[in-house]
Amino acid sequence: MPETYYIVPQIQHDALIKKAYLFRGYTADEAAAGARFCSSASYYGIRTHNGIKALHLDELFGSKVGRWKPGAKIDKKPSRFAAAEIWDANFKLGQAVAYEAMDTCIKLAEKYGVGMVSVDNATHYLWGGGYVMDVALKGYLAYTNCTSATSEVVPFGGKTPTMGTNPHSWGFPTQDAIGFPIVIDWATSTVAMGRIQVMKREGKPLGPGWAVDAEGNPTTDPHKAVALLPFGLHKGYGMGLIDELYAAYIGGGLPRIRGTALGDPKEKRASTFYFQVIHPDAINGNSFSNNRTQTQNVKAVIADILGHGNEKSILPGQPEANSGALSKKHGGLLFTHAEIEEFNHLAKECGETPWNVSELKAVQV
Repeated sequence: MPETYYIVPQIQHDALIKKAYLFRGYTADEAAAGARFCSSASYYGIRTHNGIKALHLDELFGSKVGRWKPGAKIDKKPSRFAAAEIWDANFKLGQAVAYEAMDTCIKLAEKYGVGMVSVDNATHYLWGGGYVMDVALKGYLAYTNCTSATSEVVPFGGKTPTMGTNPHSWGFPTQDAIGFPIVIDWATSTVAMGRIQVMKREGKPLGPGWAVDAEGNPTTDPHKAVALLPFGLHKGYGMGLIDELYAAYIGGGLPRIRGTALGDPKEKRASTFYFQVIHPDAINGNSFSNNRTQTQNVKAVIADILGHGNEKSILPGQPEANSGALSKKHGGLLFTHAEIEEFNHLAKECGETPWNVSELKAVQV
């Protein structure tokens, strides 16, 4: 069933997001990174991780409670490996850290074929797919994972949330082959907590197997949902565990108390990030069938997967590409009436002029 969306010019959106971050004490560079990220998420249709979510997380875990540090400087630690950097983010805004980390990985990959940055004392970078898509569009393979700001996921077979939603994000530079980069990006819970918040805001029920209530029982009521379940049972649990293990090697603390004041005060509470970029030439075997180039081979492989009766299948990254085309078509970012109201709460907080829906173009999608 079509839904009504209102078109907000990107420059108007970015002005509000920058103002909101500046109002909370972030630097101009941090505010710009925050706005850049939020704009990208909305442009590509990622409603669960747009500006509403970003600034809500800052309220829950960030500057409003003294955990994230506006203006913090990244401490780049010594590393004996030329293609690997280790950073202490010192609780700097996650979007600013992530963009700088990916840019660093690209520079390392250009020189060494591969580059990686591990980040301790991190905050939250929101939608990992945005960063790997950005890198893929520049011609590289990219990967990132992170531990979530708090533990919201019950391990397979358990009842207590002791893991984060712990996403994985991969980006592949397939745009020359199929017109857009393949982006594989998901939380390892059945859905992200942001999806629960969207359903609550829109007054819609949850799907079965998404969440549990305070007693650990399955629920479809977004108002009762307090924790999430892993997707694919033991498989999603294992994928989420990977992030926790990366974090354990990087320097992360006990996941059950991450983002809280519980437990041993000597335990760390921060998230960790991991970023990796690979130059396509670094994995080019130069031995493709029928004298195909690397790009031609990628295109042939994808065509084979989507052939043989699979023509209606879609590729990861295709929904984002379609949403991007829709944003481009309408000349702005698409938001529901409920989302406009949430943005206006932010506008009121920072003294910006609220958005008047009667002045915005409406479209049915």
